[in-house]
Amino acid sequence: MMSQFLRFDQQHMAAFGRNSGRFLTWGIILMILGLLAVTFTTWTTLISVTLLGFFLFFSGAVVLIDTLTFWRRSLGGFFVHLFYAALYLIVGVILLNNPVEGSISITFLLGAFYLFIGLVRIVFAAISQMPRWGWSLFNGIVSLLLGILILASWPASSLFIIGLFVGIDLFFSGWAYVMASLAARNVQ
Repeated sequence: MMSQFLRFDQQHMAAFGRNSGRFLTWGIILMILGLLAVTFTTWTTLISVTLLGFFLFFSGAVVLIDTLTFWRRSLGGFFVHLFYAALYLIVGVILLNNPVEGSISITFLLGAFYLFIGLVRIVFAAISQMPRWGWSLFNGIVSLLLGILILASWPASSLFIIGLFVGIDLFFSGWAYVMASLAARNVQ
């Protein structure tokens, strides 16, 4: 069922081919933004943490409104949702007021995440030994090394790690668009 949903039919392939210029334009823009983000990692980190703080604060406000309008009749649900709203609002305010300290906390969590997920991937690859399991093992080793590198240089790395990751992601997203545009030109 899902594979049928994801397949391109002739109509989609034709539209894909007609829009190759847009794919190329978006790809180049994203690659430039990615390079700028990597070049100015500290600014990218601070902007990312500030935006995260804004979105968390806004989400907390929405949950608070929902809590006061919908959940007020349900005593248990009211307090749970009120707690969610308060948590979102508090974390949002903390990140907005001090994005440097926010980046330190987020970088630590990111390092711990990569360390943990790397260990899980290594163990899973070794136990399951699926076809070509060496790639899964390699993926786990890379994740583990990323976690070790982040935590070994923490908190000094806090002002550039998030910006670096955002920049790399933007660059390779742009690269994917550029490659899609080249494939789209072959469809026409």
